[in-house]
Amino acid sequence: MKTVYMTKGVCSTAIELEVEDGIVKHVNFVGGCRGNTQGVARLAENRPIEEVIRLTQGIQCRGGTSCPDQLSQALRQIAESANA
Repeated sequence: MKTVYMTKGVCSTAIELEVEDGIVKHVNFVGGCRGNTQGVARLAENRPIEEVIRLTQGIQCRGGTSCPDQLSQALRQIAESANA
């Protein structure tokens, strides 16, 4: 399933995600610090949603959130909608 998550409180403006059967297949941050967001995206790909959420939630950069934290929020929404 392809999804676009509009971020809040960070430099990136959106996260483009593809998830299949609970596995993160593709992550692309739109905007933000390119080296950092590419690194986070590559580390997240081909991992279970719950693992990526656990690794990235609560990381702070500014305003009580960060690009990795926003990724965890996006994945949490995807996981909740899959279970609904």
